[in-house]
Amino acid sequence: MAAVDDLQFEEFGDAATSAANPGATMIHIEGPSESPTHQPGLPRGSGGEEDDDLLGNDDSDKTELLAGQKKSSPFWTFEYYQTFFDVDTYQVFDRIKGSLLPIPGKNFVRLYIRSNPDLYGPFWICATLVFAIAISGNLSNFLIHLGEKTYHYVPEFRKVSIAATIIYAYAWLVPLALWGFLMWRNSKVMNIVSYSFLEIVCVYGYSLFIYIPTAVLWIIPQKAVRWILVMIALGISGSVLAMTFWPAVREDNRRIALATIVTIVFLHTLLSVGCLAYFFDAPEMDHLPTATVAPNQTVAAAK
Repeated sequence: MAAVDDLQFEEFGDAATSAANPGATMIHIEGPSESPTHQPGLPRGSGGEEDDDLLGNDDSDKTELLAGQKKSSPFWTFEYYQTFFDVDTYQVFDRIKGSLLPIPGKNFVRLYIRSNPDLYGPFWICATLVFAIAISGNLSNFLIHLGEKTYHYVPEFRKVSIAATIIYAYAWLVPLALWGFLMWRNSKVMNIVSYSFLEIVCVYGYSLFIYIPTAVLWIIPQKAVRWILVMIALGISGSVLAMTFWPAVREDNRRIALATIVTIVFLHTLLSVGCLAYFFDAPEMDHLPTATVAPNQTVAAAK
């Protein structure tokens, strides 16, 4: 009752002060139980929601900041690099599935990567791809020359080192160059979307998974089948890269944005076509038996 009387007294006092001083400014402090007045914001149509889905501006940015706060260990400690491999099997399989089934209008980074970017998947995908290309390339060379009497099969172990150099250089140097380019353009044009270097490496690593079964099927000694397979793999993985990095450059100059996407797809095409041409489309005339003609047969043929 005392609290109620005090509240009524305060309200009565405020009313009396207002009547005595009409020009006075009254300040009202809301209690904890009172809800603030809703301020109408800008109307958001389907276009804004679509941009949020495509660009990842809502909860994904908060998740990224929280993830960045977790990585507080110094970079020279083992705990710092351990966070890059802190991923479970379900997340890895989910990201592989996302790289095999790209969804138009959806951002691969926001859907699968941004919550917890990792290096575990890209590292083992690249390692598996290296051995798949090297072993399949040796088997392909063996099947091409199978049945030739003068051909002696010798395993080419150097293909493992060559494939490792090509794959890992592509999976690290191209993302590094792309990250530097996006940082340079973001300093000139305020883009809505920005990717970290770890996220770009993660996207490139998972986009290479489609080439593992493709490299195994490249053993088939039919050039038409091989080129069909490489076009399918290039279409799937190239679309993942294009749809992921287009939101990061579309606010830039139109020509620069298109040139960036074309360069990304071109380098990806160069990798796939180069691996097919070097490791699988070996010249078939190197080990063909040479025809020897006896001298007496030559004389008889001349007569």
